[in-house]
Amino acid sequence: RRAPWAQWIALVTTALTLLLSLVIVAVFDGAHPDFQLLESAAWIADLNIAYLVGVDGLSLLFLPATALLFCGAVVAGWRVRAAASPLAPGMYFALLLLLEAATLGVFCALDTILFFFCWEFTLVPLYFLVSLWGIGSGRQAAAVRYFLVMLVGGVPLLFGLLAVAFGHAGAGGPNSLASLTFDLPTLLATPLPEGAQMGVFLLLLIGFGVKVPLLPVHTWLPSLAMGAPAAVTALLVGLKLGAYGLIRFAIPLAPIAARDLHWLLAGLGTVAILYGAVAALAQSNLRGMLAYASVSHVGLVVLGLASFSVSALQGALLLLLTFSVATGGGFLALAFLQRRTGSTDIAQLGGVMRSMPLLSGFFLLFGLAGIGLPGTSGFPAELLIIVDALHSHTGAGLAALFGTVLAAAAFLAPFRQAFLGPLR
Repeated sequence: RRAPWAQWIALVTTALTLLLSLVIVAVFDGAHPDFQLLESAAWIADLNIAYLVGVDGLSLLFLPATALLFCGAVVAGWRVRAAASPLAPGMYFALLLLLEAATLGVFCALDTILFFFCWEFTLVPLYFLVSLWGIGSGRQAAAVRYFLVMLVGGVPLLFGLLAVAFGHAGAGGPNSLASLTFDLPTLLATPLPEGAQMGVFLLLLIGFGVKVPLLPVHTWLPSLAMGAPAAVTALLVGLKLGAYGLIRFAIPLAPIAARDLHWLLAGLGTVAILYGAVAALAQSNLRGMLAYASVSHVGLVVLGLASFSVSALQGALLLLLTFSVATGGGFLALAFLQRRTGSTDIAQLGGVMRSMPLLSGFFLLFGLAGIGLPGTSGFPAELLIIVDALHSHTGAGLAALFGTVLAAAAFLAPFRQAFLGPLR
């Protein structure tokens, strides 16, 4: 059974969210670097925890990108049917809207505890979306693995955020714990003591690295890419919340430790670039290929952060926004392909360009943007990152150049076989 009313409610809600996000972009004053459009309300007054949301130039463009991707996810799941018949037909779309609310909260939250609440709340709808509407017999195992891995990764993240708050409170003396605050603008304005930064940065790096994902905590990705609905995978892979967390929290809250550990960031980024590209070459399924290619691309983002330059940071942000459209759009195209052919295995496809030329053309466009073809948004992003990487970490920059070539081969060869091969 289907629930047309639920589908239309979800579509109208995501469209209105997209419209409101564009309004926010229009009224945002780019001349002022401070947080704008602030909304604050008391939440847990005894602990100085508040409902505090707002945007700045860092988080602004992620709002329309998120809303646009969720609009596509609703359309891609238009004819979805629950794997368990007793469920209400509209639960799929209700869970999508809950996931959108939590994701937008991650980008807007300016209280670290509110951020952590939204971060962890994304696990609930994702678990049910994967386990009930996933693909194949391994969907429930994939949902459980993802849920447990992210739950474990949340432990160091919470400890890191608490250490930041207590570190700032303790810096004022033994009686300063009464001034405990989780307000992000306040925490950014008062630097953390240098002695506490190393532990805080490592905790936040582990917590966010699980979500990025960085090696070796990426093991949840292959099973989720194959077991989750393609539209849901588009949300997970297209919205790189872990990389955003590194830019928003880890590096600004512990800048001295981040600079001291630049070699660690560069190493993790380089390993992810090469491993993701080589693993993508070995995939026999288009979903697995895109998932591992995203690991390679997000390695470029981490490598750009290790350069600690304005141009590299701009490239990293532009590449994250490109993920939302290119990688997320590619998975949405695979969702339509899965619905119409019943498979995304490369060996079972062939000549898709003849029967579905528009879908094939869009998938090609998204893929070319992902590999950084000139004329797409991926090209200036990768160019800014690689140029700065060659200057600050020459060996890592050369490895990144080689990884981009492998990533291009990992996309073009399966596309030729599945979309341009003999019709089957």
